[in-house]
Amino acid sequence: MSDKVIFEKGTQGRKGYTLPKLDVPYKEISSLIPENFIAENEKQLPEVSELDVIRHYSKLASKNFSVDSHLYPLGSCTMKYNPRINEELARLSGFVNIHPYQNEESQQGVMELIYLTEKYLCEIAGMDAFTLQPAAGAHGEYAAILMTRKWFELKNENRNSILVPDSSHGTNPASAAMAGMNVKQISSNENGTVNLEDLANHLDENTACFMMTNPNTLGIFENDIVKIAGMVHEKGGLLYYDGANLNASMGIVRPGDAGFDFVHINVHKTFSTPHGGGGPGAGPVGAKNELVKLLPVPRIVKNGERYAFNYDCPDTIGRMKAFYGNFSVLVKTLAYILTLGRENIKHVSEMAVLNANYMLTKLKTIFDIPYGDSCMHEFVASAVKQKEKGVNAADICKRLLDYGYHAPTVYFPLIVEEALMIEPTETESKETLDGFISAVEAIQAEINDNPEIVTSAPHTMPIKRLDGVAAARKPNLRWTP
Repeated sequence: MSDKVIFEKGTQGRKGYTLPKLDVPYKEISSLIPENFIAENEKQLPEVSELDVIRHYSKLASKNFSVDSHLYPLGSCTMKYNPRINEELARLSGFVNIHPYQNEESQQGVMELIYLTEKYLCEIAGMDAFTLQPAAGAHGEYAAILMTRKWFELKNENRNSILVPDSSHGTNPASAAMAGMNVKQISSNENGTVNLEDLANHLDENTACFMMTNPNTLGIFENDIVKIAGMVHEKGGLLYYDGANLNASMGIVRPGDAGFDFVHINVHKTFSTPHGGGGPGAGPVGAKNELVKLLPVPRIVKNGERYAFNYDCPDTIGRMKAFYGNFSVLVKTLAYILTLGRENIKHVSEMAVLNANYMLTKLKTIFDIPYGDSCMHEFVASAVKQKEKGVNAADICKRLLDYGYHAPTVYFPLIVEEALMIEPTETESKETLDGFISAVEAIQAEINDNPEIVTSAPHTMPIKRLDGVAAARKPNLRWTP
């Protein structure tokens, strides 16, 4: 496979397409175009045929790892296969050709879709109302923190302290800080769950909210969640649910029933939209009754058989996004929910948990598992034993590429040394999981016999090992002749 860029291919004069001969004098056309839009010099574009272009980019695509072609055990990202039928539904002309500036009467179908999606998410999460506006999980977190600020402003309380576990996703403290709040970290106990004593020491009259993920980023369910909710509420604070790990508990445990006051859901992870690559995403936010009035506007309400946008919400935090959210993502979300139904949504979580525990059981003979003998949908292994032989977690991940597997999340959460966060998801077969396990076993044998093979990996990729620091700080992204 050639590694030439598209500019290095083709032949002078070759074209991908032809246009009818121009029958209008150029001077007449140029006089209608502002001078600042007219190029002074002819652009140096690739001179290639359509076939050249198709083959070039098809070859490039074949070098990528993707959910369609490989296992993607990227912990905390739920990189699962999503049914193609949902993509087809999102492309229906009635969805792709509608415009948000149309009047309400001509948008009744899509308004019904948004309304139904909110209702189903309420049932799944145990909330009383949802907004579908936020464009991603972190955007949903930010909306929730704005709601938190507004809530205490309305109560004339000047609370600005946000608590987060030391194992939290990095977006939790980032979203809180972006909203102008002060962030305090709560430590984990020896089981990898919230240290209740440390939580009690941090809870005070300034506590606005405790942000949690359950199961947490170690893949462990917080069994003390009802007690935690009581502790937070006793101090007048709110309990927020980061729904990034909802894939583990759908149809089994509802955040609202466990004491959470509001929640965001990463529907681009859990409800059928390919995750990664910069989007699109969606992070709907749900709230219990007292907080519903704070949700972004417009809210969609149903009057008889008609749907309408409601802007008359005096306590709202306002808009979070232009129009009504990333609509195509929401189409796929509803399609996923309706296709599966209540029992099969529960089965999704059961299979995600089963697959993760199968891999944990097989791999704990190779890696240290610092927290828990079992897990939910993901688990965190540690390569501390391998590091003693000069091989770190990043080396193992790069060697996995040679075996045809994308790497799991590495070095997160920070409370685990040489962390490897592995999430197989529910859509992978036992045979695929066994293949990944066999690859890890083979790499461990290499570490024992010839660790240099691992520390110098990858060997089969189009690009070999990069200087990670230089690649991040001084990326060279431009080709020059």
